[in-house]
Amino acid sequence: MRLRTQRRSSARSSGPFRSPWTHVAQAAAALAAGMGVGRFVYTPILPLMHTQAGLSSAAGANLATANYIGYLVGALMGIAMPALVRSPAVLRGSLIVLTGSLVAMPATHGVTVWIVLRLLAGLTSALIFVVAVSSVLSHLRDHPAHLPGWAFGGVGAGIALSGLLVLVLRSVADWRAAWWASAGLAAVFAAVSWNLRPEGTPVSDAGSTTGPARPSPRPRPRPRRWFTTLFAAYTLEGIGYIVAGTFLVAAIEQSSPGWAGSGAWVLVGLAAVPSSALWARLGRRWSRPDLLCAALVIQAVGIALPALIGGVTAALISALLFGATFLGVSTIALAAGAHLQFPRSVALLTAGYSVGQILGPLVVTPLLHHGYHQALILAALVVLAAAGAAAVLRIGFPHHMAVVRSTVPGRRSGSAETAPVRSDRP
Repeated sequence: MRLRTQRRSSARSSGPFRSPWTHVAQAAAALAAGMGVGRFVYTPILPLMHTQAGLSSAAGANLATANYIGYLVGALMGIAMPALVRSPAVLRGSLIVLTGSLVAMPATHGVTVWIVLRLLAGLTSALIFVVAVSSVLSHLRDHPAHLPGWAFGGVGAGIALSGLLVLVLRSVADWRAAWWASAGLAAVFAAVSWNLRPEGTPVSDAGSTTGPARPSPRPRPRPRRWFTTLFAAYTLEGIGYIVAGTFLVAAIEQSSPGWAGSGAWVLVGLAAVPSSALWARLGRRWSRPDLLCAALVIQAVGIALPALIGGVTAALISALLFGATFLGVSTIALAAGAHLQFPRSVALLTAGYSVGQILGPLVVTPLLHHGYHQALILAALVVLAAAGAAAVLRIGFPHHMAVVRSTVPGRRSGSAETAPVRSDRP
């Protein structure tokens, strides 16, 4: 029996994941395809569709909303059917369907078909996300904390490279070529991530049934109170950030040269690549509520800048601030939820964030008749409200609670992700 175990261990070590950085690269490529390209390439292409394909501002918001609805559906599927998270076939099938949806976008001028395609892209990007993130959290749990941060940076890499493609193509081709080129880029990322090893099948269901038993002796009301505040902050962030994530390029191009919008989006991606790892390192000195509040205030400033101050300089600063915070906010908020030991915290926070992303474009649609600046100002105010909730979270936050179980589904409760710590670092 021991020999068989040793052989299995040897087989794993001789597999494609001998280096944790190989796993990081494959997970980053999956996130780049699913999120950076499949989900966010719509942002730099949107102005081209306005001018060349006759897409109205309201229809553009509807396409964005369809994508976010699809993402919510895909995320809920991953929560309700854990087997999807552990299936290589689901990952590969989602990568294929996502790439196909990008290829099909230029094949029609029908808004209804575009809505279906963006809905499908959102659903598959969510499945790719949950498979890749679960894989990272499962297989890199015994490695330094900055490694998962670099894997999440794949989202930024996908944003930067797809934005650069659109920036180059806009002067020599039309919106159709931009979609086809983004599909090609997604296919490249898909090929790199094709052999990504999903989260392993759990040994038993003990993690889901006995895991919450450890923190049960602790009084429930206080963690519930802080989690409710965190949930409100993260949902508000979903509303505010997605407005900028959808309309930032179009807003910048209203008052700056045509290249400024796409160039700013490339900068968003570049700033996002190291952001999760850097915010995690900052967590060694400051608590999560402090970091969350600071990141949200910085993000609100970045979102408001193009609306309050015109010009290329303001646009680039806005892109830098937004790119440096939107992934970091997610990393901090999800880690804070896990620290509070609230049951299914990651799933609940993700659901609230997804609902916020659906509401964002709908809330600002009436303002789009006057351009995008009012929408950005409203989004900045919503993010400031999220920062206010994070500031409330700072008051009496239980920093000394120990994280006694991992948030990865199926992991045994006995393998604590972190030991008791003095501060609530990510």
